[in-house]
Amino acid sequence: MQRSAPYLVTCLLGFSIAVLPGCASLSGTPEQADKTPAADVVAQPEAKIVRDADFEPEVLYQLLAAEIAAQRGRYDVTLVNYLKAAKTSRDEGVITRAMRIAQTLNADNAQLQLAELWLELDPDNLLAHRVSAIQAVKRQDLELALFHMEQIMEQGEDADFDSLAVMSANLPAEQQQELLDLYQRLATRHPETPELEYSIALLQKITGTPEQALERLDQVLDKEPDFQPAIVLKGDLLYQTGQKNEALSYLTTNTRRYPANRQLGTLYGRILINEGELQAAQDEFERLVRRYPETPGLRLSYALVALENNQPELAKEELTRLAEQGHHIDEANYYLGRLEEEAGNTTQAIGYYISVESGNYFFPALARASELQAEAGELDDAIANIHALRETNPDQAENFWLLEVNLLLDQEQPDEAMNAADEALETFPENIQVRYARAMLHDTLGNTEQAEQDLRTVLEQQPDNAVALNALGYILTVRTERLDEAQSYIEQALALDPGNPAILDSMGWVRFRQGDTEAALSYLAEAWATYPDPEVAAHYGEALWVTGNEEQARIIWEQGLDQAPDHEILRETIERLTGNGNL
Repeated sequence: MQRSAPYLVTCLLGFSIAVLPGCASLSGTPEQADKTPAADVVAQPEAKIVRDADFEPEVLYQLLAAEIAAQRGRYDVTLVNYLKAAKTSRDEGVITRAMRIAQTLNADNAQLQLAELWLELDPDNLLAHRVSAIQAVKRQDLELALFHMEQIMEQGEDADFDSLAVMSANLPAEQQQELLDLYQRLATRHPETPELEYSIALLQKITGTPEQALERLDQVLDKEPDFQPAIVLKGDLLYQTGQKNEALSYLTTNTRRYPANRQLGTLYGRILINEGELQAAQDEFERLVRRYPETPGLRLSYALVALENNQPELAKEELTRLAEQGHHIDEANYYLGRLEEEAGNTTQAIGYYISVESGNYFFPALARASELQAEAGELDDAIANIHALRETNPDQAENFWLLEVNLLLDQEQPDEAMNAADEALETFPENIQVRYARAMLHDTLGNTEQAEQDLRTVLEQQPDNAVALNALGYILTVRTERLDEAQSYIEQALALDPGNPAILDSMGWVRFRQGDTEAALSYLAEAWATYPDPEVAAHYGEALWVTGNEEQARIIWEQGLDQAPDHEILRETIERLTGNGNL
């Protein structure tokens, strides 16, 4: 039956009153949902407007379409319709609601449009100025951002200068400096503003002048000794500038003065970890967890420092609690897997590792699970699982290929590894990691030309890849007589990564093969001091041996054999030079 338009509008009104106030579907948006009940934020003005029927039918339809879309999970459609309704009605209640939705969805363009509209209606609106400032930063219009922040400050409100300073860490260096200059100019117009002075110090840290930042913080703290953000930053900067003892002393004192400052305690705990003070760090995180038991990040830090502090039962207890409560699940499962693996519980370890479903720990966990399966005689099952995951996650296919190649290499399956690498590179010819892995496999199999070709392909894509430069130089050193060419590649690698022990070893060995034993010994001694590896022991010991330092050579070889008694290169070197392989 066809009904008249007035009746239809009445139905819309009634439905809107029921739907608009709660907006349950929007409040349930995963992860980004606003925990504040919608009725407390924007629904009451909207409900009143709808009851009073102040809107034109066009606006009512837009609002209704928005709410129906929200109930169906189409939040993008919800936002589009609310944006239209806000522009059509120019009603502050609708704008407020539309802004909340846009913020929930991280819709920058919609936020900008709504903020501009809002400021037309209410030039002093704080939220509109805040949103405009953030959007100006994202568009890298820093002067406009500062204009909006100054408007907020002139109303006596917190302008969030520090938030903008933190956001600038992702800007290019020249724009970070531009923002610092703008802040300093603003400070001349608004002297004696601790928040602004603190933010300038924060920017000075970001722009690489921590000493200047410390000087400014001291000035702030002379006037405002209880300004805790400045205290936290000062502790951080003391440590950053190498004043480690002063930083620890300062943070010890201030964590006692301000035991409720979570950021201060977290900084103190992390610095203690960096300095190897694991028990003190554990005590600090335990204190923080007791004070803030509902903060998952603190509990995770507490668990991980207990793990480093060789307290597996405590670590397991805290990690299990996190996983059961639904916090940091993937990270917790990864470390629970490590705990079970170290305890020799292979089946349980694999179970935890394969429970890691996403994030930074997904591939490390899958790699460990695959290794454990292979060691348990289930290599085929591990490979089949990798294949299945690659099929269902095509956007991560390259990573799965690399994982398969490395697993086969670790399990000493060179033919299968070569086949996998060949197949991977047919699909992803520009994958640097797989091509490098294949180059190393070619070298192991004695295919010098193919190894050289793969490494040159890598260097065509990444001319400054120090690892590839070193590998090519080393292969030419040990497999060919092209020693001058080899030296040039190794020199390039060393210039890119000075002090790298692998490159120092390569340089020492090419100089040894060129007959410059004095230079060789210098490089090899430095490599050995930094990284006492069995292959470095072979090279360093041989250089010592041929220069008459046989006793020192034997000492170096013994230390190398302690690490790897069956190391092929080291054993060959000892047997060739001593005649019988005995030290």
